Amino acid sequence: QVQLVESGGGLVQPGGSLRLSCAASGFTFFWYDMKWYRQAPGKERELVAAITKTEGTATYADSVKDRFTISRDNVKNAVYLQMNSLKPEDTAVYYCNAHRQSSGLDYWGQGTQVTVSS
Repeated sequence: QVQLVESGGGLVQPGGSLRLSCAASGFTFFWYDMKWYRQAPGKERELVAAITKTEGTATYADSVKDRFTISRDNVKNAVYLQMNSLKPEDTAVYYCNAHRQSSGLDYWGQGTQVTVSS
């Protein structure tokens, strides 16, 4: 049974930091690129950061570049998103995604709420 379980969301003041975690199980983790998406109220889901399956090459949306860092641990089957210098516009539900390019398979977590507010 495939599972992606996000954790680490919460309420933080502007300028603060949070670290999101996503624990994966039920599939071969190192076959999959891992991504973080977010969806704010009334907006479409957007790709925030991605990391490739073996080389660990990371890419970021322009809006989070130099503030967020994605990383993965292929032993613990986990992916992380370190978020620094948070802004109110970062408020959203953050989703973990596993994507396998060769088959087009996608798995999603349930999401974790991040709220940036004073």
